Amino acid sequence: MTDTTLAGLPPSAPAAARLFYTLLRNLRVGHLQLISPLGDRQLFGDAHSAPGAELRLNDWRACARILSAGDIGFAEAYRAGWVDSPDLAALLRLALQNEDALERALFGGRLSRLWFRIKHWLRPNTREGSARNIHAHYDIGNDFYRLWLDESWTYSSALFGGELSQSLAQAQAAKYQRIIDVLGLTPGQQVLEIGCGWGGFALHAAQQGIHVHGVTISPAQLEIARMRVAAAQLGRQAFLELRDYRDLAGEFDAVVSIEMFEAVGERFWPGYFEVLRRVLKPGGKALVQSITIADDRFERYRSGSDFIQQYIFPGGMLPSPARFAAVARQGGLAVQDEYAFGPDYAETLRRWRSAFEAARPAIQAQGFDDAFIRIWRLYLAYCEAGFDEGRTDVMQFLLARGG
Repeated sequence: MTDTTLAGLPPSAPAAARLFYTLLRNLRVGHLQLISPLGDRQLFGDAHSAPGAELRLNDWRACARILSAGDIGFAEAYRAGWVDSPDLAALLRLALQNEDALERALFGGRLSRLWFRIKHWLRPNTREGSARNIHAHYDIGNDFYRLWLDESWTYSSALFGGELSQSLAQAQAAKYQRIIDVLGLTPGQQVLEIGCGWGGFALHAAQQGIHVHGVTISPAQLEIARMRVAAAQLGRQAFLELRDYRDLAGEFDAVVSIEMFEAVGERFWPGYFEVLRRVLKPGGKALVQSITIADDRFERYRSGSDFIQQYIFPGGMLPSPARFAAVARQGGLAVQDEYAFGPDYAETLRRWRSAFEAARPAIQAQGFDDAFIRIWRLYLAYCEAGFDEGRTDVMQFLLARGG
């Protein structure tokens, strides 16, 4: 272990900087090169221990913001340019591997946690709230997403299955096909898709003769999805509309919902499963793909808030596998199968992040400023690190309705 001191800190450095440096001395895994606003370097951890990362402090104010608000404070400091790193994902992985030692820097102080939790609670996914929350993310603009998503317009985890040589579009098609295969869908069957996005699954299924009724509450996504269905001449197989899932009627052979559950909100989970049960024919099945958080982390997660909820997905809430199964069971649905593929999401995010960076000049040309780009860069790296380190997972839950 390399001995680090606070001798390099100038007398003018704020108390928060001293506390931040002291906290970093607790690093037990890997090493961190810290560059201060004065340009001097300090090493924390063991230089010969992996992983390694670099953090550049451009403004002493970042220390107080991080210690006060944890990952949210880091996001705000990064957005302002107070901190930087040549490899954000590596920095975040290092932080997660030292979670116990860096708790204050990751989770912030009690008052800040309470404040951000209240802000999150004030953005519930009621009908009006859901429309606002979805608009904040998905209606940024189709031209923005067009720049860095693959040609299938899919904004959910791909399924590589260990075959990293395949393209992102091929891995997305593999994910869609697994859903069809697990549900045992055949031509002529009627499938409801809750949260149809830009139409990726609907098109994939419709090309196989499966009838898809897709709903979304994003006008921007619906516009592109309908255009794609029309261009593929699949209007007879795919009907897509602007509708809240709570207003659905009719009966279907199966229901598909791909990474929409995260936007439902915990207080609305029972109602979501009640809708699934109501629209499924007796003996029908549903497949819900959702990002999850580990069961042993769920209570702490639900009692606070994080960077994603504050700046990316307002109103969002991840389930744990056990909580998902329990609420589904209360709604009359049994989990018959769980399939987890978190490492594939990390790979998906790496490819999105690479495409996003390559498209940065075009994104700037659309009028998005540096603060927006920095928040999105952090979002993609933050999620990538979370899946790489197993803090989050992505799972496909197969649900069955009784008679």
